[in-house]
Amino acid sequence: MCGIVGILDQTGLVSEATLAAMADRISYRGPDSSGVWRDPEEGVGFAHRRLSIVDLSPAGHQPMQSSTGRYTITFNGEVFNFKELAQSIKTPLRGGSDTEVMLACFEAYGVKASVERFVGMFAFAVFDRQERTVTLVRDRLGIKPLYYGYSAGAFVFASDLHAFRALPGWGAQISRDALTLFMRYGFVPAPWSIYEGIFKLPPGTLLEYSLDSLATRKLPTPQTYWSMIEISRRSELIEDPEEVLRRTEALLQDAIRLRMIADVPLGAFLSGGIDSSLVVALMQSQASTHIRTFAIGFGEEQYNEAPFARAVAEHLHTDHRELRVTPQDAQMVIPNLQDISDEPFGDASIIPTYLVSKLAREHVTVSLSGDGGDELFGGYDRYLLLDRVFNAKRFLPRPINSALLKAAHLLPLAQADKLQTLLQKSGLFPFKLNQPGEKIRRVLSLLDSASAEELYYRSIQHWPDDAGVVVGGNLRIDVPHVPMRRDARSFMALADIVMYLPDDILTKVDRASMACSLEARVPFLDHRLVEFAAQIPSQILYRDGRGKWPLRQILSKFIPQELIDRPKRGFSIPLDDWLRSSLREWASELLSEQALGESGAINPSPVVRAWADHLSGKRNLSQLLWNVLMFQAWNRAQLG
Repeated sequence: MCGIVGILDQTGLVSEATLAAMADRISYRGPDSSGVWRDPEEGVGFAHRRLSIVDLSPAGHQPMQSSTGRYTITFNGEVFNFKELAQSIKTPLRGGSDTEVMLACFEAYGVKASVERFVGMFAFAVFDRQERTVTLVRDRLGIKPLYYGYSAGAFVFASDLHAFRALPGWGAQISRDALTLFMRYGFVPAPWSIYEGIFKLPPGTLLEYSLDSLATRKLPTPQTYWSMIEISRRSELIEDPEEVLRRTEALLQDAIRLRMIADVPLGAFLSGGIDSSLVVALMQSQASTHIRTFAIGFGEEQYNEAPFARAVAEHLHTDHRELRVTPQDAQMVIPNLQDISDEPFGDASIIPTYLVSKLAREHVTVSLSGDGGDELFGGYDRYLLLDRVFNAKRFLPRPINSALLKAAHLLPLAQADKLQTLLQKSGLFPFKLNQPGEKIRRVLSLLDSASAEELYYRSIQHWPDDAGVVVGGNLRIDVPHVPMRRDARSFMALADIVMYLPDDILTKVDRASMACSLEARVPFLDHRLVEFAAQIPSQILYRDGRGKWPLRQILSKFIPQELIDRPKRGFSIPLDDWLRSSLREWASELLSEQALGESGAINPSPVVRAWADHLSGKRNLSQLLWNVLMFQAWNRAQLG
């Protein structure tokens, strides 16, 4: 895992000092060593910060050139099947790094054909001296980030936006379109970034930039080499449950085997949930020593998963470490969030993710996680809930539907528990929600959705379009919508994989772990397993009113059933209560009419009203307000 930067320019901006300064801005991604490479005649320069994982010797140093000198690469991530690739190309190697194998593949097959052979997580740039092109590539699922665009006439790229701020004359403006999308979803979705003219390379794409384009300053369109939508569209369903179990376990075992290859200490995050528990169980089954596992706990019972993690660790005999986090510990992270997240980011679970990453980094350099299991195997309760809402018109009389829609706008939070009981009896709610409050109001407001697509995109919105919270925001701008899949649950999972997973979940894990110089690996997102999961029909994924049937069955081989059958808890914090108590003074200052007006980007009126409603206890608007707070804190840091 590393940090990469680069400049393409023929006016003298490609200096060693500038490249080194850009790389130094993201030194947390690679604290072990740094390197700069330039071709002054072509106007190309790369820099690299290295976190040494595989081949710790100088033979793994980057930027690295191929044996013929045709290709030069700066690479972030891991190609896990590099040993198999090395055997297939039969090219003598100087060292034992995956980077050198990648370059040998380029020599043998070309860049695009090589990428299609890679199993891994990666973002890299490769200069082809013969073709005079630089190709940017991002992995299939979007595990690793890559930004690019123009600054002062130069084409630039980097792992993080922080690197661009070292460029001479850097002064990019905030994109109001991106800010509108951030307020709506709580993250800035690809291909946008928070800055005008700077873009995220979408997952599963490559961008080939000819040096001749420097004169015209035209940006080429990213080319798709792998598409989850296309995979889903052409997947043939597997109806045999036993085949699903057998192949799921085999693919996951191999994904974990590859991700346990490292020349540094390795461990795993363990929450006690199905996904992380299964990853740890399969790791331990392949290991000759006790796997190191890491968990954090909270004093608030409804947020504390540490006892479940501890029980799983004891049963699997892992070397387990647990950190008890106080509200003060968690809140001390908040002033640093704008640096950790790089651009405004509204998922507050980045706080516990950062804390568990910090704990893990004290003992290991690599940690495996269970991210991706919910999206692939139907683990989110909202898939079942929203499916039930979508079908409500078929089993609830129209007068009841109308009454529930009205209740969505009038419901006092204090009555949420009583209404939830009635809704469970009616069959609308398939399970009991933790802390229902605002959740019931939001769910009921979706009853008039005309389609599963409309219901999904409305369900993931925070600030509604008509709130007008961004000054000059384009309310019509939207992300590319995912075409309808086989059924509502399958469609929502696909939509999550395409946008929510890379732009929220994986962004959170990458930024939180990299801030601690920890490499996080996600075996569920091995693209071979992802492609297979697209073939599993809903009737196999969902049994007894719950998702993840294949994962539950496999996990039952390793731990007792009572450790599997428990209510799902999100990796979250009591944000709503904190904003009314210990964080109130901090939030009140950032959400004051004067502070909101200073940025010129936020319309104070709807925010001030929402803050007053939240403080009164009538509404829980913590997510909407947190988005504004994260932008305000981020923007102040840029101006300061």
